[in-house]
Amino acid sequence: MIPDGFSSSYVTNYRWYKGRESLMDSMLVGMIKTYSASSEVTDSAAAGTAMATGEKTNNGMISTSPDGKELKTILEAAEMAGKATGLVVTASLTHATPAVFASHVASRANEMDIAPQFIKNDVDVLLGGGRKYFTEPLLKIAKAKGYEIVNNREQLEMAGSTDKLIGLFATVGLAPELDRDETKEPSLAEMSQKALDVLKKDKNGFFLMIEGSQIDWAGHANDAAWAMKDIEAFENALKEVLEFAKMDKNTLVVIAGDHDTGGMSVGGYGQYDANLEILRNVIATGDFMESKLNADRSNINDIVKEYAKIDLTVEEVQKIKAASKPAIAINKVISKRALVGWTSLVHTGTDVPIYAFGPSSYLFSGLHNNTDLPKLMAQAMNINF
Repeated sequence: MIPDGFSSSYVTNYRWYKGRESLMDSMLVGMIKTYSASSEVTDSAAAGTAMATGEKTNNGMISTSPDGKELKTILEAAEMAGKATGLVVTASLTHATPAVFASHVASRANEMDIAPQFIKNDVDVLLGGGRKYFTEPLLKIAKAKGYEIVNNREQLEMAGSTDKLIGLFATVGLAPELDRDETKEPSLAEMSQKALDVLKKDKNGFFLMIEGSQIDWAGHANDAAWAMKDIEAFENALKEVLEFAKMDKNTLVVIAGDHDTGGMSVGGYGQYDANLEILRNVIATGDFMESKLNADRSNINDIVKEYAKIDLTVEEVQKIKAASKPAIAINKVISKRALVGWTSLVHTGTDVPIYAFGPSSYLFSGLHNNTDLPKLMAQAMNINF
């Protein structure tokens, strides 16, 4: 399981946001290094490639070496060992992190080339967004190969006793968890539960990658409330996975972020304090609030009051009115009120925590390189890799 963009500061803030320990805390076993072959600060493509193939590559490359060679993935190894496989995400299925497990392209931008490889590689369960990349001819091929195809939450619930399932719930990425009630999209927990229901039928076991994709997107937007809500969605998916693993007693659960996003801090702005309870009142993303602004942004006060329960100061109103990106300005105001600091709108190179539960979880103890993860998973599954 990959909470994209998630680091130690995210989980610390999440504890204060929830007022309790996170479900992951008792599973903590170590830390991982995240640098890529081309930079101290990785992107999701290179980080995912390391986690899927055990090899470093340049930023932007999908399970392809810097010199252009295709790199075998842990999902492909599991498939060759006769196991069922699946990918569950809240981004497009063709986004960098899911793509690295079952496709090989020189650039993460080549999403039209990624989707056909999923079908060619017979990934048994594909649930997420990215409908625009799964063309009608491609879906026709998928149906001929036995895939059941669903497009909304109700259809997912009704999906029958299929062994192969594709769920495409959005044109590109799914809605942020804060905004999901406005849609007919399933939650990450619901998708995860359905994936387990399908994959557990395979007597040889399965490999399933579940990504909380939008923790990263929230970090890029410096939207602390969005980040906390999508961590909550990830935690709810983890509940489903752990319930299955505890009953099954033969399932290893590994959780690791691929990198940190945004350089979030616990506290900031010269104060020895943090006010995460402010984020509990936020019911929409900064992007959603921006979409509700009128042309001259004269309704800023009303919008932020309605969706974040905050009365803006004159200075805060002026900053949002003058901003080239109102959503970022709104997010910075809310973060400052919560005393959550940010150092970047992109990734940082900090180490990130790794968590494990179940058989062979001890293998993941200590400080690891991200390239160690698939090798250790293969060892735990007793498959060639």
